[in-house]
Amino acid sequence: MSFTTQFSRFLLAVATLWRRELVRFYRQRGRVVGALGTPLVFWILIGSGFGRSFRMPGSGQTEEINYLEYFFPGTVILIVLFTAIFSTISLIEDRREGFLLSVLVAPVSRPTIVLGKVLGGTTLAFLQGLVFVLLAPLVGIPLGGRQAILLLGVLFLIAFALTGLGFSIAWQSESTQGFHAIMNLVLIPMWMLSGALFPITGASWWIRWVMKLNPLTYGMAALRHILYAGNPSVAVELPSLPLSVAVTSCFALLTLFASFTLASRKTNPGSL
Repeated sequence: MSFTTQFSRFLLAVATLWRRELVRFYRQRGRVVGALGTPLVFWILIGSGFGRSFRMPGSGQTEEINYLEYFFPGTVILIVLFTAIFSTISLIEDRREGFLLSVLVAPVSRPTIVLGKVLGGTTLAFLQGLVFVLLAPLVGIPLGGRQAILLLGVLFLIAFALTGLGFSIAWQSESTQGFHAIMNLVLIPMWMLSGALFPITGASWWIRWVMKLNPLTYGMAALRHILYAGNPSVAVELPSLPLSVAVTSCFALLTLFASFTLASRKTNPGSL
């Protein structure tokens, strides 16, 4: 069998699993509403609750930013996180229904399965986040052409990293209850300590260190650099844009490598 034929079969298998993730997710409307609606409610209630009582550290234009605007990038990542979680839960359901076992005994490699599932979840998370990003002008965040291109790239990296992380957790989870427990223990605090809810400046010293070690902090910083390009003083205390993009890229590659490694094992806690 030639390399071209093998590569064509690889792409076909990846595309088939990718398409299945998209079709399955959007057929289950409850997941779509949960992934997009819940963060939207959080943004409106929490953002409006703080309102203009929130002030960024410093002076000048930063004082004019209310919490609804500050919380916007955090809500974007929360939507991406929720969609990544809901899409990777399907892995547990596929195992329970026997679909995953049938795929594993098919003449396709396990990396193919990983790539198809992760790309499918990444596409869903990216599209859901993009829908919300379009609301940015409504809260006073203008979007230019260059901003939009950078934003698309960073948003895809964040979606890929979180989907890969969700896949790694779901592959080892025996039930959706166990998956949700880990989500509440790890993923939600990870989001909270990324700078989504409060700036790193003014936090306790140990919280600042945790935030600096949190890879999602750099994805959040990249979003803020891009969205507030017209007001760079907002991102004074944040990591630089090049560093943020580099760390986010490494985070995405690391989660993909972890997914490949876990899926390549002959056995796993899910008892495939």
